[in-house]
Amino acid sequence: MDPAMTTATLTSKGQITIPAAVRQSLGVETGDRVEFIEVAPGRYELIAATRSVMELRGMFGAASRSLSIEDINGVIARRGAAAKDATE
Repeated sequence: MDPAMTTATLTSKGQITIPAAVRQSLGVETGDRVEFIEVAPGRYELIAATRSVMELRGMFGAASRSLSIEDINGVIARRGAAAKDATE
């Protein structure tokens, strides 16, 4: 069976209407957000961004170690400083 192909037209304002069959398949409704994920140069996947952050809990299994807020803030500060140095 061939995968379904649906088309949409880009307006002069850079907008598209997602076809009804695609909206139904994604489970999105008016006001929901979608994300465009680049999977290869010039190729994107459209995914529904309607899940709560809490639904992601446990996605990667149990943590191998716990970090304190101080540890986390230290990592953020070091990475931020390194990123700033890289752009200068």
